[in-house]
Amino acid sequence: MTHPFLRARRAALSVATGAVLALATISPSQAAAKIQHLISPGGIEAWFVQDATVPLIAMEYSFAGGSAQDLHDKPGVANLVGDLLDEGSGDLDSKTFHERLDRRAIELRFSAGPDTFHGSLRMLRDNKDEAFDLLRMALTSPHFDTADVERIRSQVMSGLRRDTTNPTSLASRKFLEIAFGDHPYGRQTNGKLDSVPTITVADMKDYVGRVLTKDGLKVAVVGDVDPATLGKLLDHTFGALPAKGNLVAIPDIDAAKPPQLAFVPLDVPQTVITFGGPGVKRSDPNFMAAYVVNHILGGGGLSSRLYREVREKRGLAYSVSESLLWMEHSAVFIGNTGTRADRAGDTMDVIEKEVCRIAEEGPTQKELDEAKSYFKGSQMLALDTSSKLAQALLQYQQDKLPIDYIEKRNAIVDAVTLDDAKAAAKRLWGQGLLTVIVGRSPRAAAE
Repeated sequence: MTHPFLRARRAALSVATGAVLALATISPSQAAAKIQHLISPGGIEAWFVQDATVPLIAMEYSFAGGSAQDLHDKPGVANLVGDLLDEGSGDLDSKTFHERLDRRAIELRFSAGPDTFHGSLRMLRDNKDEAFDLLRMALTSPHFDTADVERIRSQVMSGLRRDTTNPTSLASRKFLEIAFGDHPYGRQTNGKLDSVPTITVADMKDYVGRVLTKDGLKVAVVGDVDPATLGKLLDHTFGALPAKGNLVAIPDIDAAKPPQLAFVPLDVPQTVITFGGPGVKRSDPNFMAAYVVNHILGGGGLSSRLYREVREKRGLAYSVSESLLWMEHSAVFIGNTGTRADRAGDTMDVIEKEVCRIAEEGPTQKELDEAKSYFKGSQMLALDTSSKLAQALLQYQQDKLPIDYIEKRNAIVDAVTLDDAKAAAKRLWGQGLLTVIVGRSPRAAAE
C-alpha cells in the first residue's frame, strides 16, 4: 500500500540520468567504512560518502516541519509548495527553469511528508555547479506566479476529485480520520476539495519562511565529489536560508484504540479493506522486534502469513500486505487488500483470525530465523545504488540513529529473541484492528 501520508511528486527524470543511476553501485560494507560527518565552512552538516564508481552525485535532504505545519483550516499548503518550487525562481520563469534541468539531465524533486519537507537532487558530476545553483534558486527565491499557481492548483484539484471515487484513497483518508481525529496526522497531505482553493500565495510564502530553514535541515550526499568542493556547494545552496524556523509545536498522539470498524459505501466491483492500529515508534527500544515480527505477519510479501492464508490457500485477494509506519509524534501499523465485494466478509475474517493467532501465539522459531536471515541478506540490495544509500542515510538522520548504524544493524536484528518477537506481536495486535471497508453494502454485494 502506498504510504497514506505521501503523494508522489511529478518529476521528469531523463533517460541518461536513469541509466547512470542504475550503474552507481556501492555495497553497505563499503558505505559504512566511508560515511563522513561533513561540516561545511558555513556550518552546514551532511552525512557524506565519496564514491567515484560513476560520475554521479545524489543528494537527499529534508527540513523539519512537513504537512503537519499546514494551517488547521488549510491542509495542502506544504504539498502545493512542493509542486511549485521548481515552477520558476530567481531570474528564470517556469519554462526556462525546466529547460535548464532537462538540458543538463538534472533531476530535482520536492515532496511533503507529515513531519518533513523533502527534496532530492541528482546530476552528473560535470553538471554539479548548475544543479546546485538551480536548487538554491528554487529554495530561496521561488516565484509563485499566478499562472503557475493556478495551473498546479488545478492539477491537485483534479487528483482530489479522482480520489472521491477511488476506494483505496477513500479508505486511507477514513483510516487517518479514525486513527488521529483532529490531530495534524489525521489530514491528507494533498489537502481537501474545500481547502486547496483557499490557499493563497501568502500562505505558501509563510510556509517557506517558517519551514525551509537551516536549523531543521538534514543532508545526505553520495557520489563523485570531494569534501572541500561539496562543502562549498552546500554553503552556496543552503547558506542564504533563514537560520531559525518558526514551527508550530505538534503534540504526541497515540492512534485510536481498536477494535473499530467503519464502512464507506461506494458502488465499485472491488471492495477495498484497510486495517491497522497503534504501532511502535522508531525510538522505542523494542522497535526491531516489532519490525521483524511484522515482516512475518504481513510485511514479507509472498512469504508472509497473510499472503499465504488470504491469497495462496483461499484465493480471496490478489495481494495483501501490512507495514509499520512511524512518525515523529506517533506510529501505526497499516495493511491493505482488495477483493470481490461478495467475498469481503470472508477476507476480513481470515485477516482477523491470523492477527489474533499471532498476537496470542507469536511466531515460530523457524519463522523468526527466516525473517532475521532475510533482513540481514536484503540490506545489500536495499543500498545497492548511490540514490538508495543517500535516501537511507537521510532516513537514519531523521530517525536519530548513529552514523555507524549500517554496521550495527545486523547485530541488532540478531539480538531479537523469540520472547521479544512474541511480546511485540501481542503489543501490536493484541487489541484487534481498526478496519475501514470501502465498497458495496453487504446486501448489494449479495444481490
